[in-house]
Amino acid sequence: MPPTHDPRALRDAFGAFMTGVTVVTALDAQGRPIGFTANSFASVSLDPPLLLVCLARSSRNLAAFTQGPGFAVNVLAEHQKDISNRFAQPVQDRFAGLAWRAGPHGAPLIETVAAWFDCALERVVEAGDHVILLGRVQAFEHSAANGLGYVRGSYFTPRLAEEATRTASAAPEARAVAIATREDQVLLFEDSQGQLRLPAFDIPQGEDATLASRLREATELPVVVGFVYAVCGHGRERRIVYRCELGTGVATHGVFFAPEAIPLERIGDEEMRGILQQYVGESALLPQLPTRQAD
Repeated sequence: MPPTHDPRALRDAFGAFMTGVTVVTALDAQGRPIGFTANSFASVSLDPPLLLVCLARSSRNLAAFTQGPGFAVNVLAEHQKDISNRFAQPVQDRFAGLAWRAGPHGAPLIETVAAWFDCALERVVEAGDHVILLGRVQAFEHSAANGLGYVRGSYFTPRLAEEATRTASAAPEARAVAIATREDQVLLFEDSQGQLRLPAFDIPQGEDATLASRLREATELPVVVGFVYAVCGHGRERRIVYRCELGTGVATHGVFFAPEAIPLERIGDEEMRGILQQYVGESALLPQLPTRQAD
């Protein structure tokens, strides 16, 4: 008997691998543009030039991608989170108002992406609840734009990391804020009036951020600081928001909430409420891209 695994735990383990984000496009049998968001993309071979992407068998466009002549892979740039979100949710026309053009072999190419590959369909491989589309690259192009990153259910970008470094060294009153999660639940601190807030700590000017040690002291939980999620605030008061992972144990301070159960009306800080709303929205939309292709 094959071993059994907790699907959620396995998905979370897969999600620890940092990837880029792509939108895979094609034309359906009626010549209409179709596409989906995926991070299950990999280069396969230089000679011949081959790549692969994975598509859920539950996709409504499965036949179009597996029986058509080819497809394109659009590697999204760091400013294109909205495009990723658009192609990951069930909307009537994902291409409405989107700047795109037909590629050399017909598949839609999205403007200002980091790179694109126009491919002929080489082979379809059955792979459990997905299929693997093996494409032979017919044409490609790349730009100087940084790609959009994705890990543990959230986006990250090189630009934000650079901005955080500049902010920490230059802003006199910079604060480090944590979106700290464990098993998909978010840790919030509660004050005596019942107001909730994200954990936040001062960053002494010119010193390295000590978010991990401060959060560990406050909660007595193991802490791993991940990537920069956002940089916000104005002038002298800047805030750097990090994604953090918390380990097992009982938190001595704070309350855990499932993202969809966070009482946003109890978040007094308007800017942080907006950050949390963004996080909650992305968590619901893209729990893990390889297994959530709303197609």
